[in-house]
Formats: sequence, structure tokens, C-alpha cells
Amino acid sequence: MKIFLIGLPGSGKTTMGKSLADALRLPFADLDVEIEKSEGLTVPQIFEKRGEDYFRAAESELLKKFTSSSGHFVMAAGGGAPCFNRNVTAMNQSGITVFLDVPARAIASRLTKTNLKERPLLAGLNSEQLELKINGLRSQRIDFYGQARFTFSGEGINTAEVLAKIKG
Repeated sequence: MKIFLIGLPGSGKTTMGKSLADALRLPFADLDVEIEKSEGLTVPQIFEKRGEDYFRAAESELLKKFTSSSGHFVMAAGGGAPCFNRNVTAMNQSGITVFLDVPARAIASRLTKTNLKERPLLAGLNSEQLELKINGLRSQRIDFYGQARFTFSGEGINTAEVLAKIKG
């Protein structure tokens, strides 16, 4: 079983992914972390030194390796991963996609408590700008996120409900 968690930055993909992986006794992978390992640079460094287009190409190549592998895992895909290079199609063809649809205000609140410098598309924004940016990203990406097999909406999405739906 391959499970891909998709959604906006700060929607809880990594947290949910680790929890699901534990519950299902599967390995967990964070696509951004895998890219950093592969490239030898952090995501912000890749954006700064090589640009977003390079990052998206590297992201797609690595995702292809995961989608074509015979392994089972839970993956937190980067927020933009489903939106480029037919990645959402590849994820849907090889596994189960789960969209964590968390309100922009809740995401902005969560992200103000983190180091935004680690998130190139959000770095340097105040909380008001952050919420506007998240709403903008959601508008741009919703058609891709909407292709997920399962969608969970709200602030309190929990592992038990996600497990019940994907196992059902």
C-alpha cells in the first residue's frame, strides 16, 4: 500500500503521515526531506541557488522513483508536488491520495509558530500576508488537490478517521 498525503504547506501532512505510518507499520517518507538528501541542499537552498523550476523537476523525478517502486509506504508530498508534471496522476495511479484540507486561518496560525525561512514560498510574510498567500495557493492548487481519492476537511483531522476511510 502506498499512501500519499497532499495539501497546503502547514496542513499537517508530515504529522499525519508519521502517525499513519506508525499505525499501519509502514515506512514514512517526507518528499522534501528525500529531495534534500538527494540534492545535498536544503529546500530553501535549492530554491535560492537553482530556482523553483529545478526544484520541481527534482521533486518529480524522485516522486517517480517512489511511485514506480514496489515498496509500501506513507509519504508526505510537498505542498506543490501534486500540481506539477502530472504528479497527482502518478500518485493516484500507484497508490491512495489523501487531501488534508485545512482552513487557511488555521494553517497561518500553525505556521507563525514555525521557522518560515524553511518554506521558500512563505518566507518573510507576517501572519496577515501568510493567510492571504495560503488562500492564493489554495485557489491555484485546489483543482489538483481535488483529484485526491479522499478528502478530509477541518482543523481537527485525526488519524483514526483517515485510517477508517482508507481501510474501508
